Amino acid sequence: MSTDRTTLRLSDERKRLLDQAEEIVASDPSDDPPMSDVIDAALTHLIESRENLDDVRDQYPPQTVKECCNTSVLRLRYRTSIESKWR
Repeated sequence: MSTDRTTLRLSDERKRLLDQAEEIVASDPSDDPPMSDVIDAALTHLIESRENLDDVRDQYPPQTVKECCNTSVLRLRYRTSIESKWR
């Protein structure tokens, strides 16, 4: 497991992504969820996506799974593995 850090450096791209995620997590336009809730939601979504993907791999043809589930975070190789571009 990685070392816990107390600061989060926000590049322009990371800030843009967090702003987009905040819009998804917010219950309405006037809601301003804490950044910890936004990060928790994003991490939970990533983990659940991986679990959902693992659940359907044997139910559908590999190419269908790849076409439906391939993202910039979970990159699928044809029937061989799931890779994350993030460390």
